[in-house]
Order: sequence, then structure tokens, then C-alpha cells
Amino acid sequence: MTELFSPGLQAWVAVDSLVDGMAMGGTRMTGTVSRQEVAQLARAMSTKLALAGLPIGGAKAGIRVGTGDRETTLRAFGRVSSPLLHGGVYLGCDLGITHADRDLFLAEAGYDVAQNPRVGRLPVDWGTLWTHLADITGFGVCEAAAAAIRTRFGSRPCRVAIQGFGTVGRAVAKSLAERGHSVVAVADIRGTVEAREGLPVGHLLDLTDSAGVMDRTRMPDGVTVHGEPEAWLGVDADVLVLAADVDAIRADNVRRVTAEVVVEGGNLCCTAEAKEMLAGQGVLLIPDVVANVGAAAATGCVLTGTVPFGLALKPMVNWMFDWVGLRVRENTEAAMELIAGGVTDPVPHLLAQRRTAW
Repeated sequence: MTELFSPGLQAWVAVDSLVDGMAMGGTRMTGTVSRQEVAQLARAMSTKLALAGLPIGGAKAGIRVGTGDRETTLRAFGRVSSPLLHGGVYLGCDLGITHADRDLFLAEAGYDVAQNPRVGRLPVDWGTLWTHLADITGFGVCEAAAAAIRTRFGSRPCRVAIQGFGTVGRAVAKSLAERGHSVVAVADIRGTVEAREGLPVGHLLDLTDSAGVMDRTRMPDGVTVHGEPEAWLGVDADVLVLAADVDAIRADNVRRVTAEVVVEGGNLCCTAEAKEMLAGQGVLLIPDVVANVGAAAATGCVLTGTVPFGLALKPMVNWMFDWVGLRVRENTEAAMELIAGGVTDPVPHLLAQRRTAW
């Protein structure tokens, strides 16, 4: 764990594991991020990448939001993290960090992904490539949710609640609605909106800003607005997708969960105790290291030379979505088989299976 110091900057970088001298992970920027949280996220990243079969270690960065100017903070982070970046530890996006933010601190560090000797020719620069991959994490979460729905409910359309309406939550809502499921509730930082007969997802996307906050003044008729922070827990839904901050479901609120399937579309969404209690309640939980892997896997494919370089932009993007979808489906199916066999936490067993396969 490295603590980074600069005037107006409080930040940490945790490198949980190195493979061939490389590690990677996202950068989280919130008002509450802590040293412990960053360490936990780095460990989860190691697990995600191992389950995906990518030969690269896990890392994570956290920047505590302060009173200073945001751009100044990001530039300072880029300068002080430069030795890590150039030394084989790639830091990308996570909660609170946009692609533009990432490009800013990478530029300040003088770091270009193309400098990595394992990275071949990309059809466009790194920043432009990611404008085409923005929804890849949400796509993976949707694949995990769809697999869980097939196992628990068969082919019938399901009622879905989504906690968090940022990039991941919006992509999940759009994809599940396109597959015929009904999104009945969505929660953002200001509360929950609900419609028992289903929300107009396209309209919701139009009235949501880049931070994932919905404009309540433009809500259509028939939508109920809840101000209570955790109203999403008790919504009448078959499936609950968690796509926001850590510890959304804890021992003190887990009994309020009504959904039969919970998908961790964000990182560390459920505490360890809550996971055990959900299993006791008969809830099928798809863990974050299985579902929330899209962006990490796509980045890892490039950094490890797994992606077939030399492809044009569209074929490369399609290849990445196909690769992520396949890995998520395989791991989700394997996790559900273990759960059906009585395993409460499938992750250690999945890791053992993957290591045996290698």
C-alpha cells in the first residue's frame, strides 16, 4: 500500500498482486474512500482478473475528495503516481472518475498505454477506444443477471430494481429492458423512483445527467418518487441489481430484501455477513468478482496482449464485448452450480477450478 502526498491531495494506491511485473485497477474518487477500502478493492481486482484468466495482478487507487479544485487534485495525483504507472501498475477509472479524468491524470504522469511493450497496434488512441467501451461493464452485469434469471425463473419476463444509475446502472437498465424484462425501480443518490407496471427506461435515460442523477421535475405520470434512502430494498422485484457504492446491503438492512436474485454490479456491494444472510434467505447472489468485470477485463486484454491487435476499431470492440460476455456467462454458470450444490461462497472454489485448469 502506497500513500500519496501532495498539497491538497490525500490518496492511496494498493497493489495486491503482481504477475510478470504488472498490475492494474481502477481509481476511485469519493469523499469517504479509505485505505482499508482501497486494499479490499485491490484484492477483489486480483480475483476478478484471475477468474477471467488474465495474466496480470490486481491493484486499486483511491482519492479522497477534498475542498480543492478537482482538476488540480487529479493533476497532482498523476504526478505523484507517475513512478507506479511507468513501473507497471496501470490505474484507470472507477467510481467518481470519468474517462476524461483518467486521461487527465495519465497525461500529467506522461504515461501512454501504447508505451507498454505488450500492447500492439490499436486502431485509435486509448481514450478514443474507451468511448466505444463505455458500456462494457454494464453489458457484463446484464449477462450475469440474464444467466441468473434463466436459472431461477426460466424464460418468463422479470421485474427488476436497480440501485445506482451511473454508467453501469444505465447500461443494465437499457439491456434488460431490451431483453423483455420490466425495470420497476431505479435508485440514484437522491432516492428511488418506482412504477409497478414498469418504468419508461428510454425516458429515464434522457432525463438523467452524467453523474447518474434523475431530474425529478421531468418524471412521467404514474411514477412514484421515494425520498427514503433505501426504498429500493423493499420494491416488489424479482431481481435486484446493485450498481452503486460499497456495503449497500448489510446485516442491518438485509432482511428488507424482497428480490429472489441479487447481482453485485458494483464493487463490494454486500458485506460478508449480509452475503451469508442472503444465502440463508434463499436469495441467489451473483458476486461482484463474477459480474462486475467488463472494464477490468477489457483493459487487461489490452495490457496483456490478449486482444488480437491489428483489428479495425469496430471488430476490436466487438471482440472485446464477445470475450467479456463469454467469461461472465461461464463464471456465472459455474458459480450457480456451486451454489446449487450447497456452497455459500463460490468464489474460492471458482479460483481453485481456474488454477487447476491453468
